[in-house]
Amino acid sequence: ANFKRKKTNSNPRHGPFHQRAPSKIVWRTIRGMVPHKTARGAASLDRLKCFEGIPHPFDRKKRMVIPAALKVLRLRPERKFCKLGDLSSLFGWKHSALVERLEAQRKVKSEAFHKKKVAGTRARTASMKKIKVSGDDAKILEAAGFA
Repeated sequence: ANFKRKKTNSNPRHGPFHQRAPSKIVWRTIRGMVPHKTARGAASLDRLKCFEGIPHPFDRKKRMVIPAALKVLRLRPERKFCKLGDLSSLFGWKHSALVERLEAQRKVKSEAFHKKKVAGTRARTASMKKIKVSGDDAKILEAAGFA
């Protein structure tokens, strides 16, 4: 934990401050990549949101996978790696168990929602197949592009 020893000699409260939470570590890392002392950089950092887990408004949103960031594609199999949550726990972050518990609850709710959605989609497609459309209506739909 060499980074934890870096502090101001005269008064350690003057910084630098070493955050333990994974979201704060990511935020600080991104801050190092952004010109945060300019108005444009400060505005971009204000727009940046980092969380542990997936909080309420975002757990209902569709998530995307970035293939270029996948460990399987980026790292060679013999390379060592670590997870940010594990690293944070080693350096004194105390809330990993809480985040894991909340994430397990979210996954259960998400699975139930997905099953309900799939059942609704199947029911809709089955009912669409049963519908008989008259010849006149079929011509109108075909002209509109719904053939």
